[in-house]
Amino acid sequence: MTTTGKTLGGYDKRKAGANQQNNLVAASKKNIKKIPFALFSRGAGMDLPLFFFIVVLLCIGLIMLFSASFAYCYYKYDDSYYFIKRQLVFAIVGVIAMLLISTVDYHRYHQLAWPIFLITILLLVAVLVVGKSVNGAKRWIEIGPIGFQPSEIAKFALILVFAHMISQRVGKMATFKEGVLPFLIVLGVICVLIIAEKHLSATIIVATIGVIMMFVGGTKIRYFAIPAVIGVVAIGVLLLFSEKFGYASSRVEVWLDPFNPKLGSDEAWQIQQSLYAIGSGQLLGVGLGQSRQKHLYLPEPQNDFIFAIVCEELGFVGALVVIILFALLIWRGIYVSLHARDKFGTMLGLGITFQIGIQIVLNICVVTNTIPNTGISLPFFSYGGTALMIILAEMGILLQISRSSNIEKM
Repeated sequence: MTTTGKTLGGYDKRKAGANQQNNLVAASKKNIKKIPFALFSRGAGMDLPLFFFIVVLLCIGLIMLFSASFAYCYYKYDDSYYFIKRQLVFAIVGVIAMLLISTVDYHRYHQLAWPIFLITILLLVAVLVVGKSVNGAKRWIEIGPIGFQPSEIAKFALILVFAHMISQRVGKMATFKEGVLPFLIVLGVICVLIIAEKHLSATIIVATIGVIMMFVGGTKIRYFAIPAVIGVVAIGVLLLFSEKFGYASSRVEVWLDPFNPKLGSDEAWQIQQSLYAIGSGQLLGVGLGQSRQKHLYLPEPQNDFIFAIVCEELGFVGALVVIILFALLIWRGIYVSLHARDKFGTMLGLGITFQIGIQIVLNICVVTNTIPNTGISLPFFSYGGTALMIILAEMGILLQISRSSNIEKM
């Protein structure tokens, strides 16, 4: 009788624990389906340090964009203000959108996760059919005077869907069926469509965001081993043996030895001029607006290689200040996300923060030739109106999460 009693008691405890976990999962799903939150939730105010870092980086980015682009604009468009005028319009509209989005309760995005994902898939398919081809790659869709890359939208769509799925699988992320398989399907669909555009850099960013979110969400690390090996092998095959992706293998050659005289001048020219610009900046820089490499030496300095102009004009000290500001933005984004009121807010905020952080790190590594050139823009700095607006909209969501976290602390 005693043994039977212990057995029954142990069974009852295990059963009670399992029931409690199931109740938590059921409650989480119930809250997702029936969102008891207002459409607008300004809460106790946005996180001011986060807002400050966003505004400061945006202002510095606009100043450096004008400085980096005016020579190129004067030569090509006979208007030194051509790029900055357009970027200013997008920045103003983006800031207004950011402030408005910061008042919309982020829980509403639960209902938009799959619709946004499906629209993104359609756009990624459309760009392969009717997209504008640039240097043999189809990445742009043009609607009148506005052009955008669906891959930029795909980054946010993936973050939103993954945050939604992880919040629905509380307590189940450690299993392969719930914590790996559905995420790999979603991630695989997006990556296949983006790689078909010959957009390797965007594929790397999207895949990295997905893997990090899965790991933080609770997926066991052992499940990443096989996909990692497959990914490395696939990238290696693409770089070394595929003629279609021959552009990528040539970039690896340039990366290994950018000053090799056997390389064509067109292949290594951009990274060579970037390194010249960085070296010319030395400690304090040549002065704001005084860059020499932007005068038709460094191709399109307002885009992916704008950080080289930052290094040349502001020097090591100025570049370090910019990097520290970026680091503070990432730190504050992580802090706000970890203080969100629920799992969905945490994962959504972390996903957005990871996206910005990954792009910053990869861009600076490309400009300094630490990794091969992959065509990654620098957030808040590089020219591109739609990309800037998407980033500011994501910052609005992060600010809204900070509003809600303030409410929870009161």
